[in-house]
Amino acid sequence: MTGWSAHDIPDQSGRVAVVTGANSGLGEVTARELARHGAKVVLACRDETRGRAAERRVKDRVPGADVRFAPLDLANLASVRDFAAAFPEHAGGDGEGRLDLLINNAGVMALPPRRTVDGFEMQFGTNHLGHFALTGLLLPFLLATRAGARVVTLSSGFHFLGCVDPRDLDMEHRYRRWIAYGRSKSANLLFTHELARRLTAAGTDILSVAAHPGYAATNLQTAGVRIEGRATAERVVEAANGIIGQSPERGALPTLYAATAPGVVQDGFYGPRNQVRGAPGRSLRARWTVNDRTSAGLWAVSERLTGVSYGLLEG
Repeated sequence: MTGWSAHDIPDQSGRVAVVTGANSGLGEVTARELARHGAKVVLACRDETRGRAAERRVKDRVPGADVRFAPLDLANLASVRDFAAAFPEHAGGDGEGRLDLLINNAGVMALPPRRTVDGFEMQFGTNHLGHFALTGLLLPFLLATRAGARVVTLSSGFHFLGCVDPRDLDMEHRYRRWIAYGRSKSANLLFTHELARRLTAAGTDILSVAAHPGYAATNLQTAGVRIEGRATAERVVEAANGIIGQSPERGALPTLYAATAPGVVQDGFYGPRNQVRGAPGRSLRARWTVNDRTSAGLWAVSERLTGVSYGLLEG
């Protein structure tokens, strides 16, 4: 591969990172490479068994890595609040009180109809609302760090499937799994845009940026059909992963670039340069994801639904 690679990650010594969904795939690779370059990394995962297994794998691959599992279920707002309240303990030691990198990586894709603990459509509730609440609750630590702090939110090329519909956020009238996924990924980009606008207006130098992996072969693609027991569809997806998909190591590069590379710009969106695979660069983005009115509307709804306010950015 030509272009930017994990070898180009600047030294991260002394920095504290949170990676959601770090128990496998893109999240585990992201956490591992940040730790390899000196960061203290909190592996924020829903499943303790898988999270602790990922912690062991990272430590095996990167001797001396400072990584630790912490429980976080983005489909449960009480869990999000518990994680944020315990964050100084999770960060531990000299990391207490600071957060340099928040990587909003975890997500679900094209699931059959499901609801979060709080009653939201699962993809919108997990992919957007969970991360909206988490970022808001961790904002004091980001603001305390300031210099060089970044929030990186994972979106997808599938965001082009549709924008958020404020009249039917949960798609109660006609649920279509891929449209729901695309809308949740548009929500991720609208959140990135509105957070960037508010951070800039507040006079901070914290960056809010987004990334997507292109087509990376992970267990995300097979989760939905596996839940429904559709064995044939699962085999088709696995075959596509093998033919088209790039490895999680390559799929994680846009995230790592957005999190660490110099020259990353506020509200930037980074992915493979040909949109599917390859070295990271600026990515195509639907016009609706940079619409101030739409992003502000989604923000207001998200504050109401989660009960999390970003008052520190309002002076």
